[in-house]
Formats: sequence, structure tokens, C-alpha cells
Amino acid sequence: MTGMGSLDGVRGDLAGVLSRFRAGRTRAFSFGVGVPEAVMLTYDEFEDLGGESKFVVGDEVVEPEVLAGRLEGIVEGARAGVGQPVVWGEDGEPEAVVMSTAQYRELRGDDQPPAGVVDDPTVRTYATEPMPGSRPIDLDEWAANDPFTRQLLDEIRAEERSSGEDR
Repeated sequence: MTGMGSLDGVRGDLAGVLSRFRAGRTRAFSFGVGVPEAVMLTYDEFEDLGGESKFVVGDEVVEPEVLAGRLEGIVEGARAGVGQPVVWGEDGEPEAVVMSTAQYRELRGDDQPPAGVVDDPTVRTYATEPMPGSRPIDLDEWAANDPFTRQLLDEIRAEERSSGEDR
């Protein structure tokens, strides 16, 4: 799944979501009713980003069939700004998490958008232009304050010179 999914589409394809997550064929994605309201991500991503320490999650791992029945209420809670992330998977194994878009931003450490701005936190673009006043740095300048780096740079240059003479 890529881009934003619909609530009904996600609810009807939870087995497919798990299958794609297991195979590594999809990453976190948002879904909702017309706008991004919730995010589905792997439990591994949730854990890697410190989700267990940032949010209260129950000990229960919700089965996909149960989640399908609860998903609309979870999204309604996300829309209202209440609720906690829900861990789900098959046979009691935590495989995925559903959470609000605001919680996903918090999990990742992203800023919240201004009020009224619709934003999909799973689709990010970042400014890559240099900051005002920034300038290029060369290797000599970079290595100047670190003797070990300076030594490595000198050794690399000496090797390059000697291999150039061998040709």
C-alpha cells in the first residue's frame, strides 16, 4: 500500500497489510476518511523509535478480526485527539501498530502542523538547501582539529601519490 488508504480499505485488508509488512513491501502509511487521520506501522518501527517508552500501550495484542471491528472507533478517537496506540498482530505476536497522525509525529520527533493544515506525516519532504551563511568545507579544514583524522587523510594522500607513480 502506498499513499493514503481509506478507513474501509484498510479495515477490509488487514491480512494484506500484515503480509506486506512481513515481506517488507510497504512502510508506514496513513489512512482515514478523506484525510490522514491514523497511521499504520510495523511494531519493529514502533519499537525502534522508542514507542514503548513514549506511549502507554496495553499488554494485549489485538487480533486482526477484532481490530477490524474496533478500527472505526480508533480513528474516531484519533480524530478527537484521544486514545493510545493499538498493538495488533496474529496469534498474540505484536506485528503492527495503529496510532493517530499526531502520535506518529510525536513518535518520530516531528513538529505538529499549524492548526487546520492537513498533513500526512508518513510523506515527508525536507529542505536540503544550504542554510544562509553556510559554506563548503574541504577535507583539510575538516581534519584540522582532529589528529587521528589528519593522520588518516595524510596516509590516504600518500597512498594515492604512490599508486599514481606505479602506473
